[in-house]
Amino acid sequence: MRADRLIRVLLMLQSRPAITAAALAAELEVSVPTARRDLEALMSAGVPVYPQRGRGGGWALVGGARTDLTGLTEPEAQALFALFGELGGSPGEVSSAVSKLLQALPATFRAGAERAAAAQVVGPRWGRDDRTPPAVPVLRSAIVRRRLVRWRSGDPPVSTPAVVPLVVARRGEQWYLLAAPAGADGVADVARARMHRVQGMADLVGTQEPGGWPADFDARASWAVAVDEVESLRNAVRAEVLVAARAVGPMTDVLGDRAVQRAVGPPEPDGRVRLTVTAHRVDALAEQLAGWSAVAEVTGPPEVRTALAELGRRLLTAYGPVAAPEASE
Repeated sequence: MRADRLIRVLLMLQSRPAITAAALAAELEVSVPTARRDLEALMSAGVPVYPQRGRGGGWALVGGARTDLTGLTEPEAQALFALFGELGGSPGEVSSAVSKLLQALPATFRAGAERAAAAQVVGPRWGRDDRTPPAVPVLRSAIVRRRLVRWRSGDPPVSTPAVVPLVVARRGEQWYLLAAPAGADGVADVARARMHRVQGMADLVGTQEPGGWPADFDARASWAVAVDEVESLRNAVRAEVLVAARAVGPMTDVLGDRAVQRAVGPPEPDGRVRLTVTAHRVDALAEQLAGWSAVAEVTGPPEVRTALAELGRRLLTAYGPVAAPEASE
């Protein structure tokens, strides 16, 4: 038990200029004499900790000395901090945990770990496929190592120019890469950043060519801007839909909260809720809404209703009319 406490003492010494025995005792929930004995034990063991006398004094590490207590290799540290990008908990709690763990890493590991944590964003999951594409670890590694990547895409596959990977992100079941071409100095030209679907990449490789972020690059803010731009294109067509109250949550989960907006005001007299549902094309919107016909009625616009009717005619042609049930005698 004391060994665990001594590790906590050393971590606290590393995270602040100085700490008094009283403050240390309060954080460890031990007596002041016990805290002082712990500090003296560290000093006896060769840890460069010393007491400072007078006002504003306390115990401190000589010259800000640091010890790597994590036991992590650099690749392990990067993998751990990439994992923080996948956590769905409170952003404040995740940020606090990242900050504390970063303080325990050696300085030589810290920059790569910070990039790994910042460069991965995971959006709300409305699908059930949690498998990570093989390309994702390659992209993470390239971000940490500040290297360009290239791949082939299309049918037949065509090689793409090498780009700087900026952010790897998941939305629903799909993974995406935000990437930008590199300038002459190898730094990403973020004004020309584009979104790429990771599942559509073939023969992805990380090159040895340098390619990093600008000094003022904010990965999460840039991802949010890119998502807004893509969604504005995808949500060009709107339909007004009356939905049974019990189906509002499931419909939002499946179609996504950016594609479904609830109208302001109370429900309809029959209890149904008015929603606005969006997509990038009329036929795509009709296909998305067709599966909800048992609990939803599209009230407009006419072109979406017409597309739904055409879907119904095609289904009827393919599967034939439903036979009426025979009356029981």
